[in-house]
Amino acid sequence: MSTAILTGSPVAGSPLEADLRTLGFDVRTANDPASVAELIAGLPAQQRIAVVDPRFVGHLHALRLALTDPRFPAAAVPGALTVQPEARPALARAVGRIPVGAGTAHLTDVLTETLTESLDHDAVGLHRVELGSLVATVALTPARREEAREAVAAVDDEAVRLRTAVKSRDGFFTTFGISPYSRYLARWCARRGLTPNQVTTASLLTALIAAGCAATGTRGGFVAAGLLLLFSFVLDCTDGQLARYSLQYSTLGAWLDATFDRAKEYAYYAGLALGAARGGDDVWALALGAMVLQTCRHVVDFSFNEANHDATANTSPTAALSDKLDSVGWTVWVRRMIVLPIGERWAMIAVLTALTTPRIVFYALLVGCALAACYTTAGRVLRSLTRRARRTDRAAQALADLADSGPVAELIARGTRGRGRTGSYLAPVMAFLSAAVLLIWVIFEDDPSSWLTVGVAAASALLAGAAVSRPLKGALDWLVPPFFRAGEYVTILVLAARTDVPGALPAAFGLVAAVAYHHYDTVYRIRGGTGAPPRWLVRATGGAEGRILVVTVLAAALSPSGFTIALTALAVVLALLVLAESIRFWVSSQAPAVHDEGEPA
Repeated sequence: MSTAILTGSPVAGSPLEADLRTLGFDVRTANDPASVAELIAGLPAQQRIAVVDPRFVGHLHALRLALTDPRFPAAAVPGALTVQPEARPALARAVGRIPVGAGTAHLTDVLTETLTESLDHDAVGLHRVELGSLVATVALTPARREEAREAVAAVDDEAVRLRTAVKSRDGFFTTFGISPYSRYLARWCARRGLTPNQVTTASLLTALIAAGCAATGTRGGFVAAGLLLLFSFVLDCTDGQLARYSLQYSTLGAWLDATFDRAKEYAYYAGLALGAARGGDDVWALALGAMVLQTCRHVVDFSFNEANHDATANTSPTAALSDKLDSVGWTVWVRRMIVLPIGERWAMIAVLTALTTPRIVFYALLVGCALAACYTTAGRVLRSLTRRARRTDRAAQALADLADSGPVAELIARGTRGRGRTGSYLAPVMAFLSAAVLLIWVIFEDDPSSWLTVGVAAASALLAGAAVSRPLKGALDWLVPPFFRAGEYVTILVLAARTDVPGALPAAFGLVAAVAYHHYDTVYRIRGGTGAPPRWLVRATGGAEGRILVVTVLAAALSPSGFTIALTALAVVLALLVLAESIRFWVSSQAPAVHDEGEPA
């Protein structure tokens, strides 16, 4: 139970107390700052506290946004504010600073505003709710109260609540094909007490069933798989809309939301590959290639955004042109569709699964994602080259964490520290060469499963260490993590494919999936402000260059069938290791309540 303190006598006929109880608050009254301070001191330390002016007039949803959103330590609208346990000391200090005696009436007349200003100055992370068309005000006279009530009656707050449950920025298919009805499904779930986590889990289970249907390899199975994949996406949209509709954000929900989309999509790829194999068509290389390409696309997105997250003097003629194009309505949707976001991508996969074959699905996916990757990466490179920006230490650290360098690269980096100039193009050039040298060798060498390949992998590790030897603050240093990901993932794919042994590519698929999960987990920890996974985990997994060395040694030392078994074992060990640490973190108290509102891919 949370507690709401009314700072004066309730207004006759006002529904305020009933509204506060509807939101789960125990209502108390206090007539002056001293009695407010006394009430605060006497309440359990783990309780959320709201301070509300009894003359408040406004929509119930305005109160809900201000008083029940768990993502902010403190939040306010005119006439109402709330603090979570971590911000309660700041509220107590704010109350204690209010002077008493003559000349202080202006501070206590609307006490909530005085406290809100004080909390704002204390830098506790106060969130001032953007009300839009919603009403929230303190009516000091009967005339103003009547005027405010008329303004409340003129706006349907339930319609506003439904509209704002939908992401403000999303893909064309999601915006026009899913959200118009999924928001009502979200409300249906809310009224029956369902949580976003339950809907997220239902979406995952639906996608896994879809993958199972695809794995049957029958036309009926493929049709069912396509329909179920679309329904899984409807539920995927519904869980976020339910969270926004009912303000049910949680740390566990953040983790589920951040990882299940990738688990669903990549599990479906595996299902399609199994289904194709039942029909005599081996498309595991295409399935693994699609997963590698999609994961590398995301790494480009993540790295670029982190590099520019808090950059100063962050201007670019290219960005200005993009903003200008955003003012022309149709170009916004065309540009959003070009990048093949999750809605368009899953719709394409579902339709092609039902109507064609897995091989055609993967061909279309690879071509579409490759074109999208070229478009987005070229635009970001152009922005970076024309942008005058100063990267911060935080951005450099984020890129270093995304690079996932292990002990071998660390040792090499220490040996080359001080060589090269921070801000030059040395880091991305070294990272590119690290990946290119290795990939050219394993792709074109007649027998890549040899000890010569181990030597090339060692040379690649040397270049990788040189790439991260200085802070990654250059204009194109955000390309370092994507180059490392491409080098690692494609090396595993090619070595498995060239063994020409049944089971090698599925084993490689499992290994890349486990490593990719580790990289997604790193991204969402960084986005939540808690930093990368612990260093011991990165060292235990070997880092990117360490895993490449291990895989090349296994390929050289073992027979093709032994290499397949080793890849499977390595995938299982890495999956258990990274999942155990990830679950421990995301169910712990320090995990952030991160919910992505801006990434449609």
